[in-house]
Amino acid sequence: MIQTERLIIIPLTYEQLLKYIKCDNSLETELNLNKTSRTISLELKEAFEQTILPNVANPAKDYLYSTLWTAISKADNKMIGDLCIVGEPNPDGEIEIGYGTYNEFQNKGFMTEIVGGIIKWATMQAKVSSIIASTEKTNIASSKVLEKNRFQQTGETETLLNWKLKLRNNTTT
Repeated sequence: MIQTERLIIIPLTYEQLLKYIKCDNSLETELNLNKTSRTISLELKEAFEQTILPNVANPAKDYLYSTLWTAISKADNKMIGDLCIVGEPNPDGEIEIGYGTYNEFQNKGFMTEIVGGIIKWATMQAKVSSIIASTEKTNIASSKVLEKNRFQQTGETETLLNWKLKLRNNTTT
């Protein structure tokens, strides 16, 4: 669990992920939260089926690097957005993140705070030396989240901007 000024950020267990997918407020009930009007995009649904659930279910993997971390507003007692780490650190010590804020909570600085919380957590993980992310070129708000958290743009494709935040030099053990 990670705490920031306005948020509590928790990694979801396999059973909690199954409730999350249902979008029937059963997860909110379990966590004693107010109901949330969230939906799951087709892209996130596919990520759940193809990557998140199989990786979280695999006992050989550290689920913290595959699960969805949900952010809860302390003031509203509601889930307001999510962040996912896309697998365990690669040989260079990089982890990749993806994130999203529920519509009613956008443009309030929450995602900047969530990413900042994950950065703080990642700095305490010996195997992590950098965090990478990609944003759609048209998604200015997502780029600003990374800029505010000191990420540097490292490249681009036709549709994406690539970002990196170096936490420390990679040292092999």
